[in-house]
Amino acid sequence: MKLLYNGQLLNDDEVQLSLSNRAFQFNDGFFETAIIKDGQIRFWPDHLQRLHDAAKTLQLALPESLFHILNGTAILDLAQQNIAFNHGRIKLKVWRSGSGLYTPETNHADWLLTVTPITSSAQTPLKVGICEAVFTSYTFFSHFKGPNSLVYVLAGLEKKKRGYDDMLVLSRDGFVSELISSNIFWIKDKELYTPDLQTGCINGILRRNILRWCAAKNINVHQVQANLENLITAEAVFATNVTGIRFIKEINEYQFAGMHELIGAIQEEWQL
Repeated sequence: MKLLYNGQLLNDDEVQLSLSNRAFQFNDGFFETAIIKDGQIRFWPDHLQRLHDAAKTLQLALPESLFHILNGTAILDLAQQNIAFNHGRIKLKVWRSGSGLYTPETNHADWLLTVTPITSSAQTPLKVGICEAVFTSYTFFSHFKGPNSLVYVLAGLEKKKRGYDDMLVLSRDGFVSELISSNIFWIKDKELYTPDLQTGCINGILRRNILRWCAAKNINVHQVQANLENLITAEAVFATNVTGIRFIKEINEYQFAGMHELIGAIQEEWQL
């Protein structure tokens, strides 16, 4: 497989990272994932905005080589080479250069970008458990991907152990926050609800687009700090990430309806 490392096109077995690499030593960085569908990078402007927000928050100086790649055709060229042009996943990892301990030696950044082919995910409704092992917490960096990854890893282990399709992670205050790799929405009385970023959830790309779409359509949408009792009385519940929308049929023993006209309208808008 080909990849891009600091602007160089390499085979994956040619990449050599030092043991002092700060991504390895301290998780000092972030990552961004996006989907290619039929030669188009879906929601690319939103991904770029979140990337810049993450870099600014972590005080990382993005190199010129990365700007050149992000604004050119190199990503789609790489997708062609890796047979991922029709349906692929982009993953961009950015981390602080240099060594040092907790106090960095520099704010310059290194980066690595891969594009891998994927197949369409199953669209069967999800059976979700309530995570007991970990909680989300709001910080100034909790809205992007990378710094809090261990929360989702441990939630994934609990999902596997307990035999669920996904896990609902609550905030430390007991509010509904998110799933392992998806935002969560629910519908009550024809109005849409989703957790506020103050719960510590990721500011997902499809989440952003749904909020904008609702505002344009004058659909009431509420970003809330809601407890579990509020969620389980919903008419319908669904999960969103850049791969699409999944219905949630069950959270623990609580059952939910499947299709809802509002969800259908959202799916139709982006052909999800």
